[in-house]
Order: sequence, then C-alpha cells, then structure tokens
Amino acid sequence: MNKTTKTGLFFGSFNPVHNGHLMIAGYMAEYTDLAQVWFVVSPQNPLKEKSGMLDSHHRLTMVDMAIEDDQRFRSSNIEFKMPKPSFTIDTLTWLSEKYSDREFVMIAGSDNLTTFHKWKNPESILDQYRIYLYPRPGTLPGRFDGHPSIIRTEAPLITISSSFIRQGIREGKNMRYFLPEKIWKYIEEMHFYSRV
Repeated sequence: MNKTTKTGLFFGSFNPVHNGHLMIAGYMAEYTDLAQVWFVVSPQNPLKEKSGMLDSHHRLTMVDMAIEDDQRFRSSNIEFKMPKPSFTIDTLTWLSEKYSDREFVMIAGSDNLTTFHKWKNPESILDQYRIYLYPRPGTLPGRFDGHPSIIRTEAPLITISSSFIRQGIREGKNMRYFLPEKIWKYIEEMHFYSRV
C-alpha cells in the first residue's frame, strides 16, 4: 500500500469543527505517510453525553465548509446511516470493505487510550488497524499504551476544544479566531450554541 491510498480517519463530533481540528488534520497530512484525512462526523459517541449536540447535518455542513478548498481532506457521513450508537469497529469494517483499495488508519487523541478498553472490540481494532495518536494534555496511561499498532506522533499540543468554544459563545464572548472565518459567520447567522 502506498501513500496515495493511505487514509487517516479522524473521528469526532466536530461540535463545532475548529482550528485545532484543522491543525491536527494538516499535521497528519504533512508529517505522516497519510495521503488524505477523512473527517468522520459521529452522530453520537457512546461514551459521551448527547446533550448540547448540534444536529448531525449542521455539524457535517460546517466540516464541509471548513475543508472545501483542501484536496487533502474530505468528510464522511457514513455513521449517520449506521445503527445508533455507532461503534468505531463497525465503521472501520464498512469503510474497509467499500474502499478495498485504501489502507485506513485511525487518528485519535492520546486521551482516548484511557477509555479505549471500553470500546467495542478494541483488540480487533488494534489487530487490523493502526492508530496515529496526537498528544492531549493530562493524558493518563491506558491498558493499551505501548501497543505496536499505536503510533504516537510529535504533533504540537493543541488545547482548543469544542466545549471551550461552545461555552464561550454561551457567555457571549467573541470566539471568531478559534474557528475558520466562514464557520464563525455560519454559527452567528444560525445562532448556534448561544441558547443555554
């Protein structure tokens, strides 16, 4: 498998997508052997609360707006069509069957290792796929830390979070520089996150 077919799957709620997400995707596209990064928008993370979650189609629209002029990136709504809650192993299996010419790699924050043992079939994921980790602050070692399928990258530490942005908007703060300009305008126009 060569670089032209090696594809990183960046799973997330992207509620909303922000500059930190784009920086991570950009790092993975430029500093690893990945040819493309796909933003897999998750309708519901089984390990997270659903309250405060914007409708799936709005989050997908914002991802599409954020990456529309970058050929290294694309979005995927595959998990919208799968049973809820969606599980990563099922998505990986479906995508691998549909795009058999590609080699898929997961992109995840190092904080995911703390709860990775709670995922559906974590051993199967590690047997079949590699995970490229980017550092997250305050990460504790997990059961699978050090596994040969888990590759730690030297991506810069980015502490911007969607929850920080949502909280700022709720508090009436100007968060425009944490997001692509078009996303900030869309959020303002639609009055997203401003309601408590």
